[in-house]
Amino acid sequence: MGKYIVKRVLQFIPVFLGVTLILFALQNIVPGDPIKLIGGEKALPPETELQLRIKYNLVKSDSEGRPILDEQGKPVPTGLPERYVAYMGGLLKGDLGTSYQRKLPVADIFAQKYPYTLKLAVCAIVLEAIMGIGAGIISAVKRYSFWDVLVTLSTSVLVAVPAFWLGMILQLVFGVMLQVMPISGAGSSASQFQDWMHYILPAVTLASVSTAYAARIMRSQLLDVMNQDYIRTAKAKGLSNRAIIWKHALKNALIPVVTYIGVDFGGMMSGAILTETVFNWPGVGYEIFRAITQRDWPIVMGGVTLIIVVVMVVNLLVDISYAFLDPRIRYDGSNKSN
Repeated sequence: MGKYIVKRVLQFIPVFLGVTLILFALQNIVPGDPIKLIGGEKALPPETELQLRIKYNLVKSDSEGRPILDEQGKPVPTGLPERYVAYMGGLLKGDLGTSYQRKLPVADIFAQKYPYTLKLAVCAIVLEAIMGIGAGIISAVKRYSFWDVLVTLSTSVLVAVPAFWLGMILQLVFGVMLQVMPISGAGSSASQFQDWMHYILPAVTLASVSTAYAARIMRSQLLDVMNQDYIRTAKAKGLSNRAIIWKHALKNALIPVVTYIGVDFGGMMSGAILTETVFNWPGVGYEIFRAITQRDWPIVMGGVTLIIVVVMVVNLLVDISYAFLDPRIRYDGSNKSN
């Protein structure tokens, strides 16, 4: 297990380098001068503009922070390789850069926003796990019954409905018509119960499509496992259906479901842009959406970098969890075998 974890961590390095290189290249391909964006509609004084270019490593400077000039007396622009090396050096130190518009370190901005995204992701993944796995088990056990048809129909509808449209419908029904749920923000009242009420609609919206897929995967996997030879052997020994399902079939059927839910949880913790935007949720996704509209590239790059790290770590935890669900799975440091 230890060798396997070390190998997976080492595999993160080329993936991380590749993603950051692509992001850095895209930032420099997109037209527009970031320094002009900082000034907005007002033109910056030449001295201020030059200092900003030095600060953001767009022109070369000496040890005292003075610009290096060429033969014509113009500041020498910093080459892309040098800027990428400096950018990676900052990342390794935990420096995600400084926001063009807000003039704040990107790491500090996401440190304020991430708790909201994390709590929303936990609420959504709990709903997805309980309702998705539960519905899948009921649908498989009660095959071709009313409950199976209900689950199949419900999951088909949820898969077909866009998440942002479902969120707006929930806002209209429960927030505007019935007036029983808050429809915007994360809450800032003295009552924790009222604050948690803000999580219900966004969590349901965020978990809706994923719950449908989790239920479908759970149903198909459980039906497949129930046709295995060792399940027929257990039935021949006189074990009850409940014992067979809970003690033998469920663990093996859960492996693909855990994979899906784990990867989905990584995506949720990275910020759901559509859901957070619809509900004006002060999380990572909404912050990235605002940064894209304002062309605040340090926030966009910092947010995507954070997403990559979170997804890679969650994927590693999901792979490790396989051994606890199915003892037949062993890790030898080079591959995974049954």
